[in-house]
Amino acid sequence: MHAPALLPPRTPSQRPEKKGWDPGRSGREAGPYRTRAPRSGWWPEGGDGAGLAETPKGASGSPPQILAQECLQASGKMAARGLGRSLGRLLGSLSWRSGQPVRPLRGVSAPAAAAAQPGSYQAQIAQAAREPAAFWGQLARDMLVWDTPYHTVWDCDFSSGKIGWFLGGQLNVSVNCLDQHVRKSPESVALIWERDEPGTEVRITYRELLETTCRLANTLKRHGIRRGDRVAIYMPVSPLAVAAMLACARVGAVHTVVFAGFSAESLAGRINDAKCKVVITFNQGLRGGRVVELKKIVDEAVKHCPTIQHVLVAHRTDNKVHMGRLDIPLEQEMAKEDTVCAPESMSSEDMLFLLYTSGSTGTPKGLVHTQAGYLLYAAVTHRLVFDYRPGDVFGCVADIGWITGHSYVVYGPLCNGATTVLFESTPVYPDAGRYWETVQRLKINQFYGAPTAVRLLLKYGDSWVKKYDRSSLRTLGSVGEPINYEAWEWLHKVVGDCRCTLVDTWWQTETGGICIAPRPSEEGAEILPGMAMRPFYGIVPILMDEKGNVVEGGDVSGALCLSQAWPGMARTIYGDHQRFMEAYFKPYPGYYFTGDGAYRTEGGYYQITGRMDDVINISGHRLGTAEIEDSMASHPAVAETAVIGYPHDIKGEAAFAFIVLKDNAGDPDLVVKEVRSAVANKIAKYAVPDQILVVKRLPKTRSGKVMRRLLRKIITGRAQDLGDTTTLEDPHVIMEILKVYQKYKDKQTAAQ
Repeated sequence: MHAPALLPPRTPSQRPEKKGWDPGRSGREAGPYRTRAPRSGWWPEGGDGAGLAETPKGASGSPPQILAQECLQASGKMAARGLGRSLGRLLGSLSWRSGQPVRPLRGVSAPAAAAAQPGSYQAQIAQAAREPAAFWGQLARDMLVWDTPYHTVWDCDFSSGKIGWFLGGQLNVSVNCLDQHVRKSPESVALIWERDEPGTEVRITYRELLETTCRLANTLKRHGIRRGDRVAIYMPVSPLAVAAMLACARVGAVHTVVFAGFSAESLAGRINDAKCKVVITFNQGLRGGRVVELKKIVDEAVKHCPTIQHVLVAHRTDNKVHMGRLDIPLEQEMAKEDTVCAPESMSSEDMLFLLYTSGSTGTPKGLVHTQAGYLLYAAVTHRLVFDYRPGDVFGCVADIGWITGHSYVVYGPLCNGATTVLFESTPVYPDAGRYWETVQRLKINQFYGAPTAVRLLLKYGDSWVKKYDRSSLRTLGSVGEPINYEAWEWLHKVVGDCRCTLVDTWWQTETGGICIAPRPSEEGAEILPGMAMRPFYGIVPILMDEKGNVVEGGDVSGALCLSQAWPGMARTIYGDHQRFMEAYFKPYPGYYFTGDGAYRTEGGYYQITGRMDDVINISGHRLGTAEIEDSMASHPAVAETAVIGYPHDIKGEAAFAFIVLKDNAGDPDLVVKEVRSAVANKIAKYAVPDQILVVKRLPKTRSGKVMRRLLRKIITGRAQDLGDTTTLEDPHVIMEILKVYQKYKDKQTAAQ
């Protein structure tokens, strides 16, 4: 088995820098002052923010709150850096732009707003909300490489769903992610491909990645791909997949990455919705030691895709696959191409990519992300949330088929000139120490993964973690769903040795990047377990009640909305702007509705309580399923939980819980009894699930999300109408649960 070849070097032609203008204006008309000659491979000095000074210290924050006695001393070191090293002076400089005092903002708690001091996190938060043009305009000028200066920083109106950032500006995303770094440090490592086979990592420099990207871009052009065309990428995590994304960006094509595990039917549906002209894939994939027949899946899919003109096939293994009339051997074609490809100059609001997510109706939504605003937001959040510093090895283990992989494996890290890890395998292959052996071998500084994986590894105990040296780790991150207290504690104490900053991040495919996280913050500010806590710059959360009224103050819950636009947000649903409006802007007019519920503490911190459609109304009491799940998962014998609501004759709705026990759990009946008691003690007696079923595993998508709608159909007698199950990691889990549930019902009937 081999890696896709990275081709021999050639020096790209360069043109001299072309100076732009600085109108000296602020507000909406603030424009950039450095540009790059259009369609060249050149870039201005400092285009990535290089040379900015280290962070100034902010105002003193509260001492860290320590919840685990074992970490009393070590957790003091967890007080993270305030704003991040490289952007500190940049953000600090914004505090004096407005001569006005910081005024309390709607949706920002009074204690938080009152605590603001010049240059502090709270002052920056307030200023980003009050003067978004000055705030984001400065960042865009200093962090991005422009061909043509923008004339308007932002023009957004939630009532009509109009979202526009850096209007009039032109740039190329691949130049921002590659060319500028090649000029400064061509042999610095861009990618470390942690292949499925343990201990066989491949390191790719920025020069190699640029040359491969240009060859692939020229291949796309030779086969008819032009600006605005859509290209489907059906590839596992690999350098060639990253090059495919960047090659599309270079020629102005729109990529839609489809997770290399979706069925042929799901792939075809996305290709047809986007009207893709080309699919890029591998002959086969490898994951967890298993071979995935990617080309066969693509062959089946394109039978139903009339817009597909070519299938570009690369090789992950040495095995031959059938090549039909549409198929083109990618490596052979790339070898014929030049390593220089003039970048297309794209408008800020041109489409960069489409990414499909499952909707509540089961019909996938193609969310549109555009060029400059998305790239800037991904890069800034990458730097500041994770305290990224030059020279760090950033390890996000997400697949590139999801937004986390787009923002924090590819675009954010590469825009910042980082070394980013591509993780092709699974957390338990060849054993439960895979993550931590990788951390030791690659000397990873930031590790970003999903709570689902953490809970899975919890079942295997601490020894697999402690077997490996994790001293390189500085920041741990959680993404994808609210992390329960036990998983947070284990990640902090066992994986991080009580010394790493742990950031529980909240964001969505729709937001483009992290919106709420413990960092950045004031210097030395506390971090609370299982809580996203602090909004990022320019993010203004609002809680709404059932009548659409804003919920003020602390110790309150409601629907989580955002009251102001930010650069990274999705612009529309491809081909269906009305659906975009109805999903995100109609429920609470004038606000972006996240679909999630949240709790705001007295101190103004935010905790995500789960999807609003995962709320159970028990005898008039509204409960987030995540809240009940967290209470049950606190039991030491419980590995995973899933709670759903079902109709109840008396209560209207009741909770049904599924739990997965650890291997050494003991008597299941005793555990269930203790779990009931735990829920009663942590929430209330009315929150205790009426029924609790012990199962071996839960139905999950390939990205690790529990498919609760399938569980709901099983217990409501609609198992014959499960709908689309193509995203299930293993369809056999349904029959397993059905058998266990039938035995459970038979036992109940016999007891009556």
